[in-house]
Amino acid sequence: MPMDPSKQHVDEKRTTRPSTLELRDNSDDLRRHLGNRQIQLIAIGGSIGTALFISVGGALNKAGPIGMLLAYTIYSCLIALVTNSIAEMTTHMPVTGGFIRLAGKWVDDAFGFMAGWNFFFYEALLIPFEITAINLVLTFWRDDIPVAAVCAGCIVLYALLNVVAVQVFGEAEFWLSGGKVILIFMLFMFTFVTMCGGNPKHDAYGFRHWKNPGPFAEYISTGDLGRFEGFLGALWAASFCIVGPEYISMVAGEAKRPRIYIKNAFKTVYWRFGIFFILGSLCVGIVIPYNDPTLVAILSGDKEGAGTGGASPYVIAMQNLAIPVLPHITNALLVTCIFSAGNAYTYCATRTLYALSLEGRAPKFFRKCTRNGVPIYCFCLVMLFPFLSFLQVSNSSAKVLTWLLNLITAGGLIDFIVICVTYLAFYNACKVQGLDRKTLPYCGWFQPYSAWIGLIGLVCVVFCYGYSVFLPGYWSIEDFFSYYTMVGVAPVLYLGWKLIHRTKIVSAKELDLVWDAPVIDAYEARFISPPVGFWTEMLQLVGLRRNVPVDVQADP
Repeated sequence: MPMDPSKQHVDEKRTTRPSTLELRDNSDDLRRHLGNRQIQLIAIGGSIGTALFISVGGALNKAGPIGMLLAYTIYSCLIALVTNSIAEMTTHMPVTGGFIRLAGKWVDDAFGFMAGWNFFFYEALLIPFEITAINLVLTFWRDDIPVAAVCAGCIVLYALLNVVAVQVFGEAEFWLSGGKVILIFMLFMFTFVTMCGGNPKHDAYGFRHWKNPGPFAEYISTGDLGRFEGFLGALWAASFCIVGPEYISMVAGEAKRPRIYIKNAFKTVYWRFGIFFILGSLCVGIVIPYNDPTLVAILSGDKEGAGTGGASPYVIAMQNLAIPVLPHITNALLVTCIFSAGNAYTYCATRTLYALSLEGRAPKFFRKCTRNGVPIYCFCLVMLFPFLSFLQVSNSSAKVLTWLLNLITAGGLIDFIVICVTYLAFYNACKVQGLDRKTLPYCGWFQPYSAWIGLIGLVCVVFCYGYSVFLPGYWSIEDFFSYYTMVGVAPVLYLGWKLIHRTKIVSAKELDLVWDAPVIDAYEARFISPPVGFWTEMLQLVGLRRNVPVDVQADP
């Protein structure tokens, strides 16, 4: 049977002899220095931050324990569908800039422009959010710590960790993210032991808080409507908390053995959703009631009512049970976890701006890299955003967190919508051009229905997001703009770029399924050692495995 002409064209392009340029790590100036263990922990570090340990208290207060658990479970399933789509695209084409460059190359140049700048502002605004959260957590010990000094210290440390080679960033994130894993399993153990009576009060409280004050909370309205609105409030909180696949996509351009290590990282995302987010929301609903006075005081910004309760519901629960020392250990680990998240966002924002410059969607001077492969001018611009954290000096930390939270959540939802749309274009192109998806390094399941369900679900979430501002008595110009600024900016960016540059939507027949594949193939072909497993690298790190080759490359 004769080969499909379009498939033959793809194969001929794919097997073209690589040029001298393609013998480099990338077709740009970034270097592939991130190993398997670093990628795995960066994937965890990017998805676990303030939201899982602090903001989750707000979701509990709005929805109650079961309402929050349902919201986090439903949204985790939704993002698992998105992960299924982005994993297939990224392992096939692990390029610098991840999904934002795929969107521009495979959908529309204007779509890539919108996606890139939306993700850039999303990541850049997360940096001051995390710094603000650090100040909030530090009030557990004392409330007279200079806010400006903490902000300045974080900015300096983020600069030092990101201005040197990517190996330094990767190593720092490896250790910081390891602390996050330790913390979350420690909190799971705390929940199980104390609910069975292992606490100074010998109180086997079990699921008491599910009965008193109850499984569902009322939010805004009363009765069934209020409980449903509480569920929606927790769903919005979940949409801020549950992230991860986009960060793996962003490090793909600097990963060793990208089609192997990135694929492995994506595979871990599914169980991380179940363990970290779903089980995490279950634990919070067990250890503390949704109407806890200290939690309510913290959420309302009442410092006197909050006392020294700490910002995390876990710390509040520990103090309620009169547990010594552990609240201090937990709070200290929370500081490192939140710092790690801000560090990861600094990296992602820098690489996003660099990717925009590569595609001509940002000024060309942003392409300038140091000898170690750090986009220096991109880094300098990103480091201006952490200074927004100084807004705390004149406004309360809780208020600043609310402003940033609303802006960021909408931006994150738009990122996932972009991924689903891009995948549908990619899927159609594979079908039209005769590319068998089963031959790809990762073949997503239940496609294209998985992408369609994810897209429809996310569109529903983003259009309902912030609906409360339209209810009688809740209108506020400030709240309206904090909720809908990103939603309004995205179509303006898309239409503006499209009108100025007269871009066209890429047809399935013209979509370039080869693109940088020869460069990536040539890079991966240089390895003469077998891929190194995650646990092998871990054993090498602690000195238990020696004389094992680590990603040895032949000279180009």
